[in-house]
Amino acid sequence: MVSRNDVIHMATAPPASLNEELVNKIAAIIGKSPYETRLRLTGKIPKIIANFDVLSQADSAAQKLRGLGLVVTVVSDSVLRRPWQKFRARSLKFEEQAITFYDRAGQSKRIETGDLFLILSAKMQHETQTEVTKTIKKLNITATLLTGGIPVTKKVEQKEIMKSYQNVNFIRLYGRTSPEPVVEIQQQNFDYSFLGSEMASSASANYVIAVRKISETFPRAIFDDSLIAPFGANMAATMAQDSIEANCKLIYWYHRAVSNTGASLQIQPGFRNPGALNPES
Repeated sequence: MVSRNDVIHMATAPPASLNEELVNKIAAIIGKSPYETRLRLTGKIPKIIANFDVLSQADSAAQKLRGLGLVVTVVSDSVLRRPWQKFRARSLKFEEQAITFYDRAGQSKRIETGDLFLILSAKMQHETQTEVTKTIKKLNITATLLTGGIPVTKKVEQKEIMKSYQNVNFIRLYGRTSPEPVVEIQQQNFDYSFLGSEMASSASANYVIAVRKISETFPRAIFDDSLIAPFGANMAATMAQDSIEANCKLIYWYHRAVSNTGASLQIQPGFRNPGALNPES
């Protein structure tokens, strides 16, 4: 259910061809200038192009955009930002018509070959904060006064927070009923011993091989790597955690909307499937 105080987002994937006439029509529907509308429709991934306070207004605008051939998602902010219980795989085992993934605690998730809907390959920027103690020289005012103004310094320990950033490659595997991934695999935190004789000398090379093998095991799943390459004005290929989470959900909903299986999937609270006629209760 969408809360009365919840902001409603409307997102769409940038069209393949964006001419002036189409920009003007979209701008009129979402209440933005043509210039701002064009900026919001740059790149390759679904983006939020408008916000509404009332669900009916968002639905009305969405139907008009769909009439122009756009794939549109309407979702509440609470659903878009909702955290999920991560299952981060540490290792895996190939089985007949399935893969079983294991986390560090030994918990497992088994995915049948035909059950996977989407494999999303992405990269995010992980921030690490470390407290360090530095010794600096500081003017000793009392001692300086006693010496008649000759500067006297003293050593003082000062604590500082140092930030470091690391690019993290990962894939997320999605089923057919939820925008929350079933499994996440990060390049730096995975055991590649299952590769056997194919195992390379670097984690990056092993990661590429592992992603290929996983993709081959799920041939019916959509593979999307649009979050790897640069995809728009003022948007880097490596994104912060909060941006990645929202973008992953928008990409999932986009593929669900255009997939033949989309009509039969369970509608998530706060999410309006394209073609849904009545507000969710």
